[in-house]
Amino acid sequence: MIKQLSWKVGGQQGEGIESTGEIFATALNHLGYYLYGYRHFSSRIKGGHTNNKIRVSTSFVRAIQDDLDILVAFDQETIDVNVHELHDKGIVLADEKFKPVLPDGVNVTLYAVPFTDIARELGTTLMKNMVAIGASSAILDLKVEVYRPVVEEIFGRKGAKVVENNMQAIEKGAAFIKEQVEHDRTIMKLQPADGTRRLFMIGNDALSLGLLAGGCRFMAAYPITPASEIMEFMIKQLPDFGGTVIQTEDEMAAATMAIGANYAGVRTITASAGPGLSLMMESIGLAGMTETPLVIVDTQRGGPSTGLPTKQEQSDLMAMIYGTHGEIPKVVMAPSTVEEAFYDGVEALNIAEEYQCPVIVLTDLQLSLGKQTVEPLSFERVDIRRGKLDLDASLPELDRGEYFKRYKLEEDGISPRVLPGTKNGIFHVTGVEHDETGKPSENATNRKKQMDKRLRKLNTLLEHFPTPVYKNIKDENPDVLFIGFISTRGAIEEAMERLEEEGLKVNHAHIRLVHPFPTDEILPLVEKAKQVIVVEHNATGQLASLIKMNVGHHKKIKSILKYDGTPFLPNEIFKETIQGVLVNGNI
Repeated sequence: MIKQLSWKVGGQQGEGIESTGEIFATALNHLGYYLYGYRHFSSRIKGGHTNNKIRVSTSFVRAIQDDLDILVAFDQETIDVNVHELHDKGIVLADEKFKPVLPDGVNVTLYAVPFTDIARELGTTLMKNMVAIGASSAILDLKVEVYRPVVEEIFGRKGAKVVENNMQAIEKGAAFIKEQVEHDRTIMKLQPADGTRRLFMIGNDALSLGLLAGGCRFMAAYPITPASEIMEFMIKQLPDFGGTVIQTEDEMAAATMAIGANYAGVRTITASAGPGLSLMMESIGLAGMTETPLVIVDTQRGGPSTGLPTKQEQSDLMAMIYGTHGEIPKVVMAPSTVEEAFYDGVEALNIAEEYQCPVIVLTDLQLSLGKQTVEPLSFERVDIRRGKLDLDASLPELDRGEYFKRYKLEEDGISPRVLPGTKNGIFHVTGVEHDETGKPSENATNRKKQMDKRLRKLNTLLEHFPTPVYKNIKDENPDVLFIGFISTRGAIEEAMERLEEEGLKVNHAHIRLVHPFPTDEILPLVEKAKQVIVVEHNATGQLASLIKMNVGHHKKIKSILKYDGTPFLPNEIFKETIQGVLVNGNI
């Protein structure tokens, strides 16, 4: 029996590759297995190679597995592109239709299965993916009935006959494989799971749920990969809570519309990716100058320009911190797990209102679209805080010509805020420098006072932010301290386990609040480590540069970088770390 399995299905985009993986994984989720899935897909609507790699385990996992046990191939390209991932005992289940061939020197087992022909006999070739699921189940000695609840959920609205046809396709796929192998032998039998049914979701859905629970009632956005699922979630859910979504003509309109709604007192968000954030930069500055709450989700992808719109990268970091012209208070958060994405959605809305500033929730494609097991979310932890917004303000009468001091010079940098239309609460709002009532002012003394007021409002954020740095500390004086952010957490922690087996002492810090930077949290960890290795998905080491700017110790900080559009595998981090130790001899 095996404790975990790595399974991948591949073919041309538009062939149902995503649904094949979804049905396979959902059924195993129902059995209580832990899952982690990642889709490689083309930026084209139809055509181009796509695959879905799913890790199945009896224990919690947060990374893609290094190798591959089973590859389901709907075309020869899938074999050519992915077969190198299979270990020596790996299996290829390929559609007999394209006459599959293994590359020279590849020593794995190939089963040519008539996916298309079996599906055609049942009425439509569209069911070839169900035949493939059945074939996979036979390899794992899984009963085909485990798929019935999933098939009924997906196809039930189309009628009982469609459900039964799909179940027959699964059964026939399983029967074909059983005829190819010894009846008393199972090739890869999974250890039974605990039977607990857990959540199985992508990061975008968890973040959206957190934003909804945190009081978001309006979203203005323009569709873009990999952020579109947030908009799709909100379109379905917000109307049930009295909210709405508007698809704007572009990202500039989305940002300014979100600012306007927040100004009116409605918790509002927008979401995009790198190109869209570039267009929003002037608006982010407007939110900073007018001290209007604004929550923006940046789901990073490969750049620059259109770049690699469907591939993994973490290259927006510096732009999100320093992209706006001028200087404004700004918060940049970085959840590292699906669970954190949920809670950070709530917290982002709270921080935006408490500190009256833009808050950027920085994710990446792997976290946004990777589907994985999630432990139950606690709505009891949801706490809505609106800061100095007085919803029932009773303001003193104003003398003729006087205005409410919306931008009053407060010691904590946070001025009083009322809703538009509040009696005696009238004030100016403008993107130019202004006095305490919002009236435009170019007075040098006023400029300095207003700038200082805005910039000191975040002085207390680090004291109140929940877990600015996730820490996995195993040794007081480690050989290596890994630092990462967002989706690299799982791969780093698996690499740590292997390095410990090699005798290295290893710690890990994952930065959850990247701006303002948690210097006091990171500095002691860096000082105690012999070497610091920063793991990130970009070509220039942006996170490493940020750490050097804030904590120093340049000589001991090294980088492991990946920017080819694919996620880190644990073994890649392990090998590069070991090689660095052997070559540099500095541990």
